[in-house]
Amino acid sequence: MRIRLWNARGSEQISETGTSYVYKTAASAALDLIRRRRSGLPTESLDVVDAPAPALDPEQSLAATELGRAVDAAVDTIPASRRPVVRMYLMGYPREEIAALMGWTEAKTRNLLYRGLADLREALTARGIGPRTA
Repeated sequence: MRIRLWNARGSEQISETGTSYVYKTAASAALDLIRRRRSGLPTESLDVVDAPAPALDPEQSLAATELGRAVDAAVDTIPASRRPVVRMYLMGYPREEIAALMGWTEAKTRNLLYRGLADLREALTARGIGPRTA
């Protein structure tokens, strides 16, 4: 759980993190563990188990890392009320699960998510990052 907090909070100190956020992170880690046990996946680690990624050459790997950092920096620029919803969505949580974990209605979660994604798209476009054109 501590690793999840470090990854989510970046350079911020965990001790400065609100207790509700820590509680939600612990609940999320517990749900992931339960899902893995039900599906028969290994449970030794609380890290998310993903399908193996295709091998990238060093240039592609660097580009992916730089893009990830740019997206993370752009997420930090959107309003604080929308940030957790967007981060959870980008981590793969469905909207309904985000609503349940945050204790919000589905409508509030949907509204914050769509506005947050629009803000993120705008921030990335301002940085010169956008969808690839054919």
